[in-house]
Amino acid sequence: MDKSMYSLMLMDSLVEKVDQLAYEKGTNRSNLINQILAEYLSETTPEMRMSEIFDRVAGAFQKSAVFQITEMPKDAMLSIKSSLRYKYRPTMRYAVELYRQGGDCFGELRVVFRTKSPELLRDLHWFFSLWVALEKKYLTPVLGENSIRYVLEDGRFRRTLLLPEKDSQRTSEALGTAITDYIRMFDDCLKFAVGEQRPSNREVEERYRAYLKKGITLV
Repeated sequence: MDKSMYSLMLMDSLVEKVDQLAYEKGTNRSNLINQILAEYLSETTPEMRMSEIFDRVAGAFQKSAVFQITEMPKDAMLSIKSSLRYKYRPTMRYAVELYRQGGDCFGELRVVFRTKSPELLRDLHWFFSLWVALEKKYLTPVLGENSIRYVLEDGRFRRTLLLPEKDSQRTSEALGTAITDYIRMFDDCLKFAVGEQRPSNREVEERYRAYLKKGITLV
């Protein structure tokens, strides 16, 4: 949705309360006023849609013994953490960012890892490289060439989230479920691959394919 700049005359006391509420919600004055007006006029803003998606994801993971919500949804970001079954149990953080602007990609998943262990770094880089190869092998025929973008940098793996083709899979509830299912699949395959004994590429691929056969929504 496009936005333009407008000049409004507001009471100082009202602006103070708006600023305080915006701070508590982790947003800014303009976004909050936009949301308030949209709710009053029964309009849906990008921020409202993002909030609905995050509520779905957060609600699913709050019931999990494997994942922990480290930051409640604020504006455009949600953070979740999970521990690897690996010696000193290092933590992986999954950060979901949603985009306000429309387009084929509606957000991004960031997998953040902070470790100085050469062995763990080697295993993680092997897994991420294998994961990209598997997705390009199985998802490209369905989603198209170069539809998903990947970035592997120091301490972080990034992957864009693609809008499904069917309108029924683009609702806030459906997208929230799709993000939840994808993180669970990724985390399970990661923990299977990075542990005391490294499985073969083929074994990781079979585990990945098993998830696809369940019919999860591809994002």
